[in-house]
Amino acid sequence: MKSHLQSFETTWLERAVMPAQPFAGSVSEPLPCELPEINLEHLSRMTDTTGILQHATLSVPNFSEGYRTDDNARAFVLAVSLEEMDEEPARARTLAATYAKFLLRAFNPKTKRFHNQMSAEGHWLDKQGPEDSHGRALWALGTGVGRSPHHSFQSLCGQVFAQALPMVADFTSPRAWAFALLGIHEYLRILTGDRVVAQMRDTLTSRLLEQFTNSAYSDWHWFENALTHDNAKLAHALIVNGKMPGHKTALDCGLHTLEWLVEMQTAEDGHFRPIGTNGFYQRGGPRAKYEQMPTEAQAMVSACIEAYRVTSKPVWYERAQQAFDWFVGANDPGLELYSAST
Repeated sequence: MKSHLQSFETTWLERAVMPAQPFAGSVSEPLPCELPEINLEHLSRMTDTTGILQHATLSVPNFSEGYRTDDNARAFVLAVSLEEMDEEPARARTLAATYAKFLLRAFNPKTKRFHNQMSAEGHWLDKQGPEDSHGRALWALGTGVGRSPHHSFQSLCGQVFAQALPMVADFTSPRAWAFALLGIHEYLRILTGDRVVAQMRDTLTSRLLEQFTNSAYSDWHWFENALTHDNAKLAHALIVNGKMPGHKTALDCGLHTLEWLVEMQTAEDGHFRPIGTNGFYQRGGPRAKYEQMPTEAQAMVSACIEAYRVTSKPVWYERAQQAFDWFVGANDPGLELYSAST
């Protein structure tokens, strides 16, 4: 790992990283903001005895398109977090149990990989899911170990996590590495002495730093030659794991790349503008404006909140609010995506 850290430092100096001026001006404490009240009705409506459904038409669940491990992993992280926050804990625990059941069902103990796509009738439509889906499942399972107050969740999640984690060593997707790192961070909140998991953390952190050195240019401060989906998760993973002793370079890289990503995803009038999925954004090419995804806004909110926790700089809190406001009308068409009534 040492050579990768040195390489990152050299690359950063040689390529004249973006100045931090836009982030240095805010010195006051962030102002409290009004957020919509948490409403779990739609989440419950989208969840049946199998798991959370993949799609809805407005507020009506679309049963015909089935389920995905991706969605159930995200839903499990949400449900565990809600119970930790004491938000409708009884309902949150019931929802978490449903999503955990789906994740356990998705795991193939022979291949140590997860299925991703399930039909409405409950049949798997793939032999195994993509690497990113595997990483999201590890993020969810690690969260179950590190944050659930229930021993049964911790035990079941820990067992599958331990079996599925070694497969990431052969993955090539930086996004899958990042999701796995987020899961590792949560897992090690409780099982701090697990040397195997800690070693995987160091390996994946080193790979992300190496990926940055291989992809970054003076005008492109990123881990890949394109901005696609869940972008902020890559920076987020380095920030949370960079808090560990001896990982300052990872923390610096995470904050730096997140700062650059914020600038790339801020519109001229200051609102959050995520990369559209209808073509994404290849370096040197046109930027896709359409089919912006809520997962991109969520990823930015989470990463900026973590950056605020680490640095105590109010500007990161403000950036998190900026990304959240995308849901309530601060977006390109000026339309609310969140409906308080449904």
